[in-house]
Amino acid sequence: MKIVVLDGYGLNPGDLSWEAMQSLGELQVYNRTSPSELLDRAKGAEVLITNKTVITAKDMDALPQLKYIGVLATGYNVVDIEAARSKEIVVTNIPAYSTRSVAQMVFAHLLNITQRVGYYAKENRQGRWATNADFCYWDTPLIELDGKRMGIIGFGNTGQATAAIAIALGMKVCVYSSKPQFMLPQGIQRMGLDELFRECDVVSLHCPLTDNTKELVNAARLSTMKPTAILINTGRGPLVNEHDLADALNNGVIAAAGLDVLSTEPPCKDNPLLTARNCFITPHIAWATKEARIRLMDIAVNNLKGFIKGNIINNVAK
Repeated sequence: MKIVVLDGYGLNPGDLSWEAMQSLGELQVYNRTSPSELLDRAKGAEVLITNKTVITAKDMDALPQLKYIGVLATGYNVVDIEAARSKEIVVTNIPAYSTRSVAQMVFAHLLNITQRVGYYAKENRQGRWATNADFCYWDTPLIELDGKRMGIIGFGNTGQATAAIAIALGMKVCVYSSKPQFMLPQGIQRMGLDELFRECDVVSLHCPLTDNTKELVNAARLSTMKPTAILINTGRGPLVNEHDLADALNNGVIAAAGLDVLSTEPPCKDNPLLTARNCFITPHIAWATKEARIRLMDIAVNNLKGFIKGNIINNVAK
């Protein structure tokens, strides 16, 4: 069985092993594959493994031997699922492999904003503390999270993991979720969306990207937030209208934002958030701890083993 990994570098830049997948067939791994290279590289493959390389209906038409597509991510919008279903091509994804890592990144951003560790470390490397008249100094707000209200939009795996950390830090957790109040853990308050934006000190996005949630964060909602509020997005970039958020930050409508995702990745150089006031951006790495990537690799291999044995798991093209 010929197995082709189209863009393996994101999962494994060299610190993991493809050995377990290699044991399942004739494996060819490419770091990246452009649209023009796809058909030549995938020719004769029964199995394609992709992360961000798009596989269209037209591609499937040109690959009659293709039986299985493994997506190295939770989201699978890079594959034309309807086309795969019509051709009886199995498509699997990798659910819940990075839950703890993503929740950790939420608080990496939040603690950076409230304590400015990176800023002060840089200042001290430049000698500021060594030449200071007093035993300490600060010129940014320093904010204690205990007692602050955290609003979580979406209460799936990452939302729940984020809530648990918030509670451990003494925060009051409010959620916007389809779950009724009686299904929520004790101490977590269900809120309407507009109320959550209005009342919470921190808003963290954990909902899927749909037609209804695209640009959920926009000028109208930002205008209702507290001027001291902080927005965190480790979910999907298009949940936020980026121009509206940049304007809100630059004009002091809200205090700060911590973002791990943007609407286009890599971003365009003129993305207004790259230069917005108090906007802290990491390059979509919340998922990428080594521990999470090991889990991802293990699940990807198990998905493929299940397909080979006729016990298909995590099939999103049923």
